[in-house]
Amino acid sequence: MRRVKPAAYDDRLTLVEHLDELRNRIIVSLVAFGVAFALCFWQDNLMLEIANWPLPEGTEDPITFSPTEPFFTTVEVSAYGALVISLPVILYQIYAFVLPAFSPHERRTLTPFLIAMPLLFAAGVAFAYFIVLPAATQFLLNFNESEFNIQVRAREYYSFFGITLVALGLLFQIPIVMLSLTRLEIVEPEFFATNRRYAIFAISVVAAAAPGGDPVSMILIMIPLIVLYEASIVIARRFGAPRERGAPPEVSTGEAGS
Repeated sequence: MRRVKPAAYDDRLTLVEHLDELRNRIIVSLVAFGVAFALCFWQDNLMLEIANWPLPEGTEDPITFSPTEPFFTTVEVSAYGALVISLPVILYQIYAFVLPAFSPHERRTLTPFLIAMPLLFAAGVAFAYFIVLPAATQFLLNFNESEFNIQVRAREYYSFFGITLVALGLLFQIPIVMLSLTRLEIVEPEFFATNRRYAIFAISVVAAAAPGGDPVSMILIMIPLIVLYEASIVIARRFGAPRERGAPPEVSTGEAGS
């Protein structure tokens, strides 16, 4: 791989060079994911124990119904774990590829937000793991339990588990999107405040469409997203508008001393 660092803003790359760099970024991302996947698959028992933790106390281990289901379910759980682990590398590769499209000023504006992306993703994953999943499984697996022989199937549960983690991690990127748009002067902070009702409606739709779809998990997803949205409006008003470049310093209009 010839290019190992981001291209400069004034670099003039041909189409072939752009495609070559894209290929290199994809290879690096795949290698990072592959290494993380191998690590997770090697520790598959630990990964399954971690995934089983949100289940209510006393729940039996998830069951399988076919000879191949244990293997493919383990592969699925390892893939979700590998995605979470390798995401910082993947995000950096995306950043490095699109970096030449931004001017030095825009690059300085976006860099702090790009650094915060993995942190917010980790916060979303932690919130899903410690708050949403235990509450959702407690509600769903105990609902009308006297009328059902409730058992947990491995494929469905681990898919629900992994999608919930990734979805919450991505949804926690809302502040990054909002602050980037304001810092790049694409929209004003007041735009988000004026359209608050539509944002809350969209958040409620996303929460309802999230894995599970039960009232408990929907509310638990909506609350932090609405808080993040409101906090982002406050932060955008305070730090969102970049200082005008080249603006002359303010001149005092007070009377000069005699």
